[in-house]
Amino acid sequence: MTAWTILSSTESPPGPGSGGEANLVLPDLGSVSVMGGVSGRLLLGLGLVVCLLGLGFGMLAFVQLRRLPVHRSMLEVSELIYSTCKAYLAKQGRFLMMLWAFIAAVIVVYYRFLIDFPWGRVAIVIAFSLLGMAGSYAVAWFGIRVNTFANSRTAFAALRGGPLPVHRIPLKSGMSIGMVLISLELLMMLVILVFLPREIAGACFIGFAIGESLGAAALRIAGGIFTKIADIGSDLMKIAFKIKEDDARNPGVIADCTGDNAGDSVGPSADGFETYGVTGVALVTFVLLGVHDPAVQATLLVWMFVMRAVMIIASAVSYLVNDAWVRRQYRNATRMNFETPLTSLVWVTSGVCIAATYATTYLILGSGPTAGHWWVFATIVACGTLAGAVIPELVKAFTSTGSRHVREVVMSSREGGPSLNILSGLVAGNFSAYWLGVTIVGLMGGAYLLSGIGLSTLMLAPAVFAFGLLAFGFLGMGPVTIAVDSYGPVTDNAQSVYELSMIEEIDGIEESLATDHAFLPQWDRAKTMLEENDGAGNTFKATAKPVLIGTAVVGATTMIFSIIMGLTDGLTTGLQNLSLLHPPFLLGLVMGGAVIFWFTGASIQAVTTGAYRAVEFIRTTIRLDGVTKASEADSRRVVEICTQYAQQGMLTMFLGVFFATLAFAFVEPYFFIGYLISIAIFGLYQAFFMANAGGAWDNAKKIVEIDLHAKGTALHEATIIGDTVGDPFKDTSSVALNPVIKFTTLFGLLAVQLSVQLADDGRHTLVTWLAALFFVASLVFVYRSFYGMRIQATLSDGELPAEPTDDGDETPDAAPATTGAQRLVETTTGGDR
Repeated sequence: MTAWTILSSTESPPGPGSGGEANLVLPDLGSVSVMGGVSGRLLLGLGLVVCLLGLGFGMLAFVQLRRLPVHRSMLEVSELIYSTCKAYLAKQGRFLMMLWAFIAAVIVVYYRFLIDFPWGRVAIVIAFSLLGMAGSYAVAWFGIRVNTFANSRTAFAALRGGPLPVHRIPLKSGMSIGMVLISLELLMMLVILVFLPREIAGACFIGFAIGESLGAAALRIAGGIFTKIADIGSDLMKIAFKIKEDDARNPGVIADCTGDNAGDSVGPSADGFETYGVTGVALVTFVLLGVHDPAVQATLLVWMFVMRAVMIIASAVSYLVNDAWVRRQYRNATRMNFETPLTSLVWVTSGVCIAATYATTYLILGSGPTAGHWWVFATIVACGTLAGAVIPELVKAFTSTGSRHVREVVMSSREGGPSLNILSGLVAGNFSAYWLGVTIVGLMGGAYLLSGIGLSTLMLAPAVFAFGLLAFGFLGMGPVTIAVDSYGPVTDNAQSVYELSMIEEIDGIEESLATDHAFLPQWDRAKTMLEENDGAGNTFKATAKPVLIGTAVVGATTMIFSIIMGLTDGLTTGLQNLSLLHPPFLLGLVMGGAVIFWFTGASIQAVTTGAYRAVEFIRTTIRLDGVTKASEADSRRVVEICTQYAQQGMLTMFLGVFFATLAFAFVEPYFFIGYLISIAIFGLYQAFFMANAGGAWDNAKKIVEIDLHAKGTALHEATIIGDTVGDPFKDTSSVALNPVIKFTTLFGLLAVQLSVQLADDGRHTLVTWLAALFFVASLVFVYRSFYGMRIQATLSDGELPAEPTDDGDETPDAAPATTGAQRLVETTTGGDR
C-alpha cells in the first residue's frame, strides 16, 4: 500500500491511489432522486439552462450598454483605453501560453512517466488545464470590453446632472461581468459532471483547477503591478507640476486608465473565476474522499451544484428588485449617496440567497440519509452568505469616506503631512485585520459547532467540510460580489474619460448637446458627481477583497484536507505528525510566513522600479505649454513600460513561488502541510491589513478633493503621497495573495504526491537532492525579485532631468523646482536613462 491509497474497504470513499485526485471517480448522479422522484442528473441539466440564461442576462446588459448615448470626444478616449488594454492582454495571452507550456510539461512528466497514466488521461488533464486558463482569460477580456463601454457612457450621462444614471450604468456593467463570469464557470463544471464519463471526472477537475489558478495568478499579479506603476506615475506628476487630476497633457493618464482595467477589472475577473472553480473542486474532492456512502456523495454533489445555479437566479432577481427600488427612490433626485444603493443591493441579495438556500436544501437533502441534517448544511452555507454582507460593512468602517478611520487619516495629514497620513493609514489597516480576523474565526467556529450536530455519521472530518461550505456560502451571491467590485474601475475611468475628452472646450458644445441630445450640460455638477461616485467605487472595491481572500483561505483548508487524507491513509496512520511535536510540521509553519513577507515585498519592489521608469519617462516628455493633449505615442510608451515591468515582476515572483512549492513538498510531506497552513494564515492577515490600509489612504484623498475642495494644497499633496503608498498595498500585494495561496495549494497536490511516490519507490536520495535543487532555484528568483528589479541608478548619478519650458523644449540648465515635493520627485527621477 502506498501513502496515497485510501481505505481499501468497499464502504470507504474511492481512493485516488497513485495519481491522487486525478484518479477520483464520481458516483452515479442519476441515482439521486429528490422532490418526489426528480433525477439528480435532470436537476443538473436544468442548472445548465440556468447558466445559459445567466450568460444571456450578461450579454443583454452588454448590448444595452453599447447602445447608450455617448459623445464622440468621450468615445474616442474610451476606445483608446480599450485599444491599449487589448495590446496589454494580447501580450499577457502570449505570456500565459508560455507559462502553461511549462506547467503542461510538469503534468506530462508526472502523470505519464512517473504515475504511468495512459496518454488519453494525461491529455484530459492537460486539455482541461488549458480550458481553465482560457476561461480566466476570456472573462478578463470580456470585463475590459464591458467596462470601456460603460466608462464613457457614465461620463456622458453625468452631463445631464442627475445621479441615477451615473449609478446605474457602472452597476449594470458590473452585473454583466458577474453573471457571465459565474455562469461560464458553472457551465464548464456542469459539463464535466453531466456529459463526461465518471471515471475521468477527477482528471478533468484537477486540470481545470490548475489552469484556472495559473491564469488568475498571472493576470492578477501582473495586473496589480501594471495598474499601480501607472497610477503612481500619474499621481506624482500632479505634485511635481501642479497639474489637475487626469490632465490630458500627462501621458501617464491613459496608462492609468488602462491599469484600472488591467488591475481592477482583468485581475478580479480572472481571480473571481478561479475562486469559484477552485472552491468547487475542493468541495468535490472532499465529498469523494471524506464521505463513506456513494449515495450520500451523489446527493451532496447534486445539492451543491443545484445550489450554485439557484444562487445565479437569486442574484439576478435581487439586482432587478434593487434596481426598481433605486429608480423609484432617486428618479428625480439631484443628490444621492452612491454607497447607499450598493449597500442595499448587497443586503437584499444576501437575504434572498439565504432564503433560497434553506428552500433548496430542504427539497434536495430533506429526505433519505441526509434528512435529519439538511438544516445543518443550510445554516452553515447561510452563515457564509450572511458574512458576504457583514464583511463589507466591516471593511467600510475602515475605508469608506464616511468612516472615522479615514477621517482620522485626513485630520492627521492636516498638521502632520505625509508622515502622520501614512501612520494613520497603517493604524486603520492593523485594526481592520483584527476585526476581520475575529469575524473569520467566529464564522469558522460557528461552522465547527454546527458540524458537530450529527455530520460525523455521514463523513470523516465534518468540520473541514463545514469550512468548505462556509467558503461556498461566501460565494453564494457571486454575481453581485463581482458587480460591486467591478463598479470601481468604471467610476474611476469615467472621471478620467471626462477630463481627457476636454469636452468643455469644444466649440459650440452646449448648442450641439441641446440639438442632438436635448439637454444643456451641467459641467460642475457632472464633475462633482463623478468624483463622489469614484469614492463609492473605491469603497466597494475594498469590500470585495476580504471576501475573496477569506474564501481562498477557508477553501484552502478543504483542499489541504485532501492532502492530509492521502498522507494518513484516510486519517488512520501518521496523525501524530500533524503536531507541533513533529519538528518538520513546526518548521513548515515558520517557513510559510517568510514566503508571504518576501512575496509582498517583491510585488511592491516591481511597482517601485516600474513607477521609477514611468516617472522618468513622463517627466522628460511631458509638455505643459503649447499642447492640449499628450501624444498618443507617448501614452502608449508609458503603457509599454508598465507592461514590461509587470511581466518581468510577475514572472520572477511566479517562478519563485513555483520552485518553493516543489522544494517544500520534497523536503518532507508534513513540513509542506505546515507550510500550506502558514501561508494561508499569514496571507489572510497580510491581505486584510494591506487592502484596508490602502483603501483608507485612497478615500482620505477623496475627502480632501470632494468634501474639503482642497485640491492643490499641502493637505492634498500629503494625501496623494499616502495614496501612492497605499496603491501597491491594496491593488498589488494584498490581492495577489489570493491566487498565490490557491495555486500553491493546488500545485502542491501534484508536488507532494510526486515526492511521496518517489520515496515509496525507494528514491529517497533523489527526493533529497531534488528538494535542495528546487530550493536553490527558488532562492535565485527570490534574489532576482529585488536585485534584478532594483532601480539601476546611484545617488551620485549626473544632472537632474530638465524641466519642460514654455516652448516645449528642454533646457539643460533649467532651475530646479522650489517645493519640497517637487525636489523629492526630481531626486527620485534622476539617474541613468
